[in-house]
Amino acid sequence: MAFLVDSHAHLDFADFDPDRDAVLERARQAGLKWIISIGSGSGIESARQSLALSREIDMVWSTAGIHPHDAKIWSPAIADEIVRLAREPRQVAIGEIGLDFAKEYSPREIQESVFREQLKIANELDLPVAIHSRNAHEETRRVLMDLKPRRGVMHCFSGSLELARQLVKLGFYISIPGVITFKNARALVEVAQGIPLDRILIETDCPFLTPEPFRGKRNEPAYVRYTAEKIAMVRGIALEEVAQQTTANAEQLFGLGKDQKI
Repeated sequence: MAFLVDSHAHLDFADFDPDRDAVLERARQAGLKWIISIGSGSGIESARQSLALSREIDMVWSTAGIHPHDAKIWSPAIADEIVRLAREPRQVAIGEIGLDFAKEYSPREIQESVFREQLKIANELDLPVAIHSRNAHEETRRVLMDLKPRRGVMHCFSGSLELARQLVKLGFYISIPGVITFKNARALVEVAQGIPLDRILIETDCPFLTPEPFRGKRNEPAYVRYTAEKIAMVRGIALEEVAQQTTANAEQLFGLGKDQKI
C-alpha cells in the first residue's frame, strides 16, 4: 500500500490534547507519511502551536495564517509574525486564509482585505497558499484572479465542477475532504471524477467533517484513508493509484521532505 498524506489537519486543537500521541500512532498504522497541521483558529496562536508540533514530530509539517473568522484581529504586528513564522524550516504554506460568508465572524470587507494581504505575503515568500472559501466562491475566485498566487490548494472544496476546473486552470489543487463519503455528496463526487487526479489532494480537516463510517465522532488523520477509498471507487481505479498520486501531489505542492528554508 502506498503512503497517504492528510493535507489539512488541526492537530493543535484541544480536541487532541488527551491522546495526541495515540492519534499520531494510528495515523502511522493507517499508512500516513505526512500530515499538514494548519495554523487556523485562536488567531496567530494556532500557527505557533502547529509549528511547535512540526518541530517535535517528523511526519508533521505546519502552516501560518489568519483564518477569515479572525480577520478582525489583523494588525501590522500579526503580519510581521506570520512572515517570521513562515520563514521557519518546518513551515510549508500560508494558510488557512480566505473568505467565509456563511459565518461572518469578521466583516466581509475586512476578510477580503486580510485575505489579500496574506496572498501578498505568500507571493513575496514564494510559498503556496491553503485557501478557505465558504459561501464566497465567486469572491474568492475574483481575488485569486487579481493577485495570482503562484500555487496553492482549495481546502475542503465545496464548489461546483465548473469552479474546480477554473481553479485548476489557475494552477490550484483541489482538496477533497471526508464529506465525499456522505450520501448527499453528489456534487463533490462529480468534482472527484471530473478533474485530473494529478490536481487532487485529500484531507480530513480533523477534528471536523468525520467520514463514514465514523460520522458523528471526532475526526483524525487516520481516517483520510476513507476519502482515498471513495475517490478510488468513484473514479474506478485502484486505491494504490489514488494514494500514490495524491501523495506525490502534496509533496510537489508543499515541498514535503525537503528543507523548507526561505
